[in-house]
Amino acid sequence: MERVTTTSPLPESLAGTRDDFAEQFGFLWSKIKGPLIVPLLKISVAICLIMSLMLFVERVSMGIVIVIVKMFGGKPERRYKWEPIKDDLELGNSAYPMVLVQIPMYNEKEVYQLSIGAACGLSWPSDRIIIQVLDDSTDPTIKEMVEMECQRWASKGITIKYEIRDNRNGYKAGALREGMKHNYVKQCDYVAIFDADFQPEPDFLWRTIPFLLYNPQLALVQARWKFVNSDECLMTRMQEMSLDYHFTVEQEVGSSTCAFFGFNGTAGVWRISALNEAGGWKDRTTVKNELPSTFKAYRYQQHRWSCGPANLFRKMVMEIIRNKKVTLWKKVHVIYSFFFVRKIVAHVVTFVFYCVVLPATVLVPEVTVPIWGAIYIPSVITILNAIGTPRSIHLLVFWILFENVMSLHRTKATFIGLLEAGRVNEWVVTEKLGDALKSKVASKAPKRFRFRFGERLHVLELGVGAYLFFVGCYDLIFGSSHFFFFLFLQALAFFIVGFGYIGTFVPNS
Repeated sequence: MERVTTTSPLPESLAGTRDDFAEQFGFLWSKIKGPLIVPLLKISVAICLIMSLMLFVERVSMGIVIVIVKMFGGKPERRYKWEPIKDDLELGNSAYPMVLVQIPMYNEKEVYQLSIGAACGLSWPSDRIIIQVLDDSTDPTIKEMVEMECQRWASKGITIKYEIRDNRNGYKAGALREGMKHNYVKQCDYVAIFDADFQPEPDFLWRTIPFLLYNPQLALVQARWKFVNSDECLMTRMQEMSLDYHFTVEQEVGSSTCAFFGFNGTAGVWRISALNEAGGWKDRTTVKNELPSTFKAYRYQQHRWSCGPANLFRKMVMEIIRNKKVTLWKKVHVIYSFFFVRKIVAHVVTFVFYCVVLPATVLVPEVTVPIWGAIYIPSVITILNAIGTPRSIHLLVFWILFENVMSLHRTKATFIGLLEAGRVNEWVVTEKLGDALKSKVASKAPKRFRFRFGERLHVLELGVGAYLFFVGCYDLIFGSSHFFFFLFLQALAFFIVGFGYIGTFVPNS
């Protein structure tokens, strides 16, 4: 029988060690690291440093503006004309503008009574306000309960309209757009919008309407959010730290410099003529509030909040550039600062730089990151972000680790929005608990949410955690920078989230 011989595709130097995977991998790594990995990593570091500088300049400039505003600018009532609306004996209640209050909701079993009750409790002349409940619920039982609640308030003399439609096209934006088509809306001057988990104070309209009434150039008054469950658990405290910066700095700076800033989708009052001039609500767009208490709900919310602005940027950038009514400075601000730096760069650089590129330099010591880019800039940015919630400053380390984990989903959602791929048009309403937990006084054990095995494991977080842990071990054995302290902590954070040990239960209040 003729013998069959085999030839190895590996070079002779590797043939003797082909059974040793570690040696083979080391040989291949040494061959590709110099000509391929090092140049690519250097380019990645340079791009990330540029993005970090962009974010740093943006944060510092906003910090300077907010300090000036707090020292010299005073309250909004001083920057804009504001005075209480006075009674007119001749005109009577007709001296007050007509206000429409919209409450869009979708299967809001736990909070519908709170939101409707708060809206109906707004202090305003009863014949100059219309409450409009826009119910997109798909559960017949919940729809019936919401309708009965509206009828109950109507029996008390409140002008309240219960509106439904036969589809959910456009989701919330679609519901708001359909609500504006009713004939009774034509008599209204302003529209206040509250999501179902928002509970405005009774004097909300008295404090906001005068800004629009006495400043014809203003189109929107956005109220700051206050969270009723920020102390519920560690995850809600982390969210409060992130959101407080948006309200106390980003939006305050936008308002103070008369620049663009985004409507938060709720807790705001619009001039209806401005909405109509802008073309009304489109499907491409998307006070006291409730923070998501479970990680699953928070992930869905962050996907919407990151994907939506990125997709809107893709669709609106050319329209903004061509708009002749907007000054060049405001075009630059809204395109560069508002959209590109805050909505895209901020998410991407947090994950790509600090969770991927920077750890990779441990494996490739030929590539170095300057200390100002690795330590000084992120430290200043972190302090500026966290200073909006001084009561939680002791949780800063936990917040950094949590934000880095969430940056994975925000980056993913950002690219989905920019590329219009995957879940770009998905709208999953954030789960709300309302006072459901508070009412269960008899139950002493915390309410634990059950997960299926597949739902509890998050593969992306586990993968990134494994990568960071491996790099940390490599740095501990072969490195000398002590970077492994951060790598192990960050890997632990990814593992905790990856194995579903965060946001799985809500303690009773």
